Amino acid sequence: MKLVFFTHPPFLAISSMTRYASWLVDDMKRRGHEVQIWTPAPLFYRLPVPVRLKKWMGYIDQYVMFPLQVKWRLVRQPLDTLYVFADHALGPWVPLVAKRPHVVHCHDFLAQDSALGRIPHNPVSQTGRLYQRYIRNGFSQARAFIAISRKTKEDLMHVVDASSRCEVVYNGVNPRFQPTADVPAQRELLGRELGIDLSRGFVMHVGVNTWYKNRQGVLAAYEAWQLSRAPESGEPAEAAALPLLMIGPPPPEGLADIHARMSSTADVHFLSAVSDEQLAALYGAATVFLFPSIAEGFGWPIVEAMASGCPVITTGEAPMTEVAGSAAVLIPVSTLQDTEDPAPWSTPWAARAGAALAQVANLSPAERQAMVARGLAQARHFDSAKALDRIEAIYASLLERIRAR
Repeated sequence: MKLVFFTHPPFLAISSMTRYASWLVDDMKRRGHEVQIWTPAPLFYRLPVPVRLKKWMGYIDQYVMFPLQVKWRLVRQPLDTLYVFADHALGPWVPLVAKRPHVVHCHDFLAQDSALGRIPHNPVSQTGRLYQRYIRNGFSQARAFIAISRKTKEDLMHVVDASSRCEVVYNGVNPRFQPTADVPAQRELLGRELGIDLSRGFVMHVGVNTWYKNRQGVLAAYEAWQLSRAPESGEPAEAAALPLLMIGPPPPEGLADIHARMSSTADVHFLSAVSDEQLAALYGAATVFLFPSIAEGFGWPIVEAMASGCPVITTGEAPMTEVAGSAAVLIPVSTLQDTEDPAPWSTPWAARAGAALAQVANLSPAERQAMVARGLAQARHFDSAKALDRIEAIYASLLERIRAR
């Protein structure tokens, strides 16, 4: 097959979408297909303009210069080429190939739903709403879609009537995520590398600072758990707390303020320089992985943790439930985004999430082994090779339909 992948430009540094596109591109190349990557070059973006104008320079590169380049390339492109959009957010380019074989990969629709007023606690500016409408008008012209979860397909249906044109193919977990053979040794090694005592285990979270990742909820749940461990007068103190490792970018001001007010401040570690190898090792060495996301397109970290033999706590809403199945401890979706409580760990939600942490942290060896086994079995549903087999078959069928006309 001749495949042209449209991807986000590297200068936008959208790591999750870059990883997804690379997953597709690299494998299709390995399978012997002719693959090209079409993406905007940073022509105007490189100009020495004030920071506030950088975004607009990027828009010129993406929506003025790049379409001209695509039109010029299309004249020389064979008619039996399939054009693959790695993300529906690349919608403005779909009309360029709407009359040629194409397919759009769909991820989460949070930006679209926010722009349409469906997520009141995440308001969008007028320019933001116009931008999302521009994207929506573009991908609405597509004739074929691949969604990363049933939830994503349902969200697409709220925007485009494309039920018969959309296939669901779950993401595949990277094979590097495997159970750790010697957990104590792995904790000792990681502890030396990170300068943190991890010998007794630790709580782990992976996520960025966007609202739906609910990093505020992670801190609130952890603090609620620690406060519940405080001994009553005259009772012996419990063992030292397990540290919390927050893997992701440094906390913004609001999150840093919450962290500063916690009684367990010293036990919380924000780690923003973790290598891929360290991330895989941390999953395998963690006591529990806490992932209370409010919404996702798929929820990759859930299956990565399970494949690594780490018990998972996540929210009981799709698509987290699609990924976790019956292998995780489920908690309600956080309501903290609707409160200005300076002590969010005092809320009923935090108490429930903290109780879930206590439940998993205190599992007996046999109970933990059983939960790990359920997670490993669930993770096997997300085999990377099988997912790519399915995607390849969809690509081939789309081209075959065109040839049959």
